[in-house]
Amino acid sequence: MPHIFKILPIGRMLRHMLRNVAVLALPDVAVFELGVLCELFGYDRTAEGLPGYDFAVCSVDGGPVTTHAGFDVAVRHDLSRLEEADLVAIGPYGYREHEVPPEVLAALRRAHERGAWVMSVCTGAFALGAAGLLDGRRCTTHWLHTARLAERHPAARIDPDVLYVQDGKVLTSAGTAASVDAGLHLVRQEHGTTVATMLARRMVVPPHREGGQAQYIETPLQSIQCETLQPVLTLVLSSLDHPHTVETMADLAHMAPRTFARRFRNETGATPHDWLTNQRLLLARRLLEDSDLGVDAIAVRAGFGSAATLRHHFAQRLSTTPQAYRGTFRSQPV
Repeated sequence: MPHIFKILPIGRMLRHMLRNVAVLALPDVAVFELGVLCELFGYDRTAEGLPGYDFAVCSVDGGPVTTHAGFDVAVRHDLSRLEEADLVAIGPYGYREHEVPPEVLAALRRAHERGAWVMSVCTGAFALGAAGLLDGRRCTTHWLHTARLAERHPAARIDPDVLYVQDGKVLTSAGTAASVDAGLHLVRQEHGTTVATMLARRMVVPPHREGGQAQYIETPLQSIQCETLQPVLTLVLSSLDHPHTVETMADLAHMAPRTFARRFRNETGATPHDWLTNQRLLLARRLLEDSDLGVDAIAVRAGFGSAATLRHHFAQRLSTTPQAYRGTFRSQPV
C-alpha cells in the first residue's frame, strides 16, 4: 500500500517529527544490532546539521543487561523511559531462553496505542509478537527465525524474503545489516530523503535499499529425505541440466503425473515445479559464487536453458540479477 503524505505547516511538522528514542535491551542482546540503533539515533550529529534525539538505552529494571557476546552492558534507564518515546526499538535478544516480562509487553502496547513508532531488529520481532503487535500485520525477521516466529505467532503475516517491512507504525527488519536499512527508512519517513542520505554518508553505507529486496538466504543443496521419492529426487539433483518436468519425474517414479504431483507435495511440502526451480537457483548461485563460468553457461548447467530465463527467476525469487549476486558474493574477481 503506498504511503500518503500531506504538506504540513513547519511548526506543526516539527511538533510531530521524531525527537525521543528509547532502545529496549532484553537479556542476551546482540551487540552489533544494538550498536546500529545507537549509531543511528544515539550519536550527536547536530553540529553537522542532522537531527538530534533525546536518546536512551533501557532495560526492564534499569540495571545491566547480558549480551550474546558474554559481557554486560550498563544501562541507566528502566521501562518508564518508554512512556515518552516517539520511537521504541528492540534489538535481537535470546528469545529461546528468555520470556518477555508482562510489564514489557504492556509498555510496548501502550507505546503503539499512543501512536509511537515501534521497531524491531532481527529476533526483536518475537517481543512484538508476544505483545500482539504483529497479529494481522506484515512483518519479518532474520530468515533463520521466520519459521519459529510463524509457529509462535500464527496470526502474523510473515515475509521471510525481505530486508524490512513497515506496516502502519510497526517496523520490523531482518538481521545485521538490514537494521541499518530499516533505520534509514524510518529517518527518511520522519525527516526526509536529504537527511537520510546525509546520515547514510556519515555512516558510510548505501543511502537506500528497498525493503522488498530479498534477504540472501543460505540454503545449500540438500539431501532428500522422502518416504518413497528419495531415489527420484536424488537422481534429479545429480542431473539438473537435463530438461526435467513433472511428466519425466513421474515416469522415473513409475507414477501417473497427477499421482506423482500429489505424492510429491505430501512428502516435500512443495510442488514439483517449485522444488525444481529452487534447486536450479541454488545450483546457479553456487556456480556464480565459486566458478568462472559466464551467465549463459551457468544458465545451461543449472537447467534454465538461457540467461534470460535465469535472470527472470533471479528477479522473481531473489529480487536481484545474476551479475549483481556474483558481485556481492564472489570471493575474487572473475
